[in-house]
Amino acid sequence: MKDFFVAALFALTGIATVEAASNMVPDYEVKLLMNPTAVLGSDNKLKATVLSTFAMPTSVTKMNVQFLDTNAKDIYNAGWSPRIRKMEGADEFDLTYKKRYPVTNGDIDGALTTANGEGFDSTTTTYDAQIEWGYQKQTLSISRDKEASDAGYSGMDLPGTSASRDMLINEAPDKFNDWLGNDWGTDTLSVSRIYGPVLAKRSTGTWSGLKLYIEVWPIKNAAGTGIEYIVEASFKTTSRTTASSKHDELITFLQGKGWFLAQDSLKTQLIMDRY
Repeated sequence: MKDFFVAALFALTGIATVEAASNMVPDYEVKLLMNPTAVLGSDNKLKATVLSTFAMPTSVTKMNVQFLDTNAKDIYNAGWSPRIRKMEGADEFDLTYKKRYPVTNGDIDGALTTANGEGFDSTTTTYDAQIEWGYQKQTLSISRDKEASDAGYSGMDLPGTSASRDMLINEAPDKFNDWLGNDWGTDTLSVSRIYGPVLAKRSTGTWSGLKLYIEVWPIKNAAGTGIEYIVEASFKTTSRTTASSKHDELITFLQGKGWFLAQDSLKTQLIMDRY
């Protein structure tokens, strides 16, 4: 009876009930580390046995990546990562504004609900949601991709500090820009610096019916005196069930080859810490 009177009240007053939008629907990228001493040769390229196992050609695709942030890492500490990337053969720079949400104890839906509460819901059409599924850790990444012209640049070159700032400021989406206040994003980018660049190489093959990528990332070591090679195998799927089962299968497969490194992949964090 109470519900009847409430409904009647809404009808009489013209007040409409508005249902909250549902959560974003993510895709999934499983990312697992491989032991560089086991899979790289003395030239720091993937060994022939690794390439043949995944039907990979000897040719690679280069990608040059850098992030922008202040010395105090204000943007990163707010959960965002603005990135500029140049892919080999592309005629533009890829600009990405990525917001990260930790997934706690495997609660993917909880992370999606948290993001929903901050304005990233199923009505959000210009951002893509992805669960980055590592060895033990999962992260929800919500990304907005833009492009900028590479006119005047050659090969894999990335823009310097001033031009990088301008590109990311000019294309800054509203959610990023106003995250902690009006124009927070662009104001912070205006005093940012470059973290990187890192020139990575990607090999593409197949495993268990899935397209498999192996990337080799040469990142400064913790002491800043040399290079540490990060080798990451990854695949994408739209299915949470497939991501979960194939994640475990790939670990078992890599362990059987003696190629697995039982750590989570933290490339962005390493770049932010070491550059």
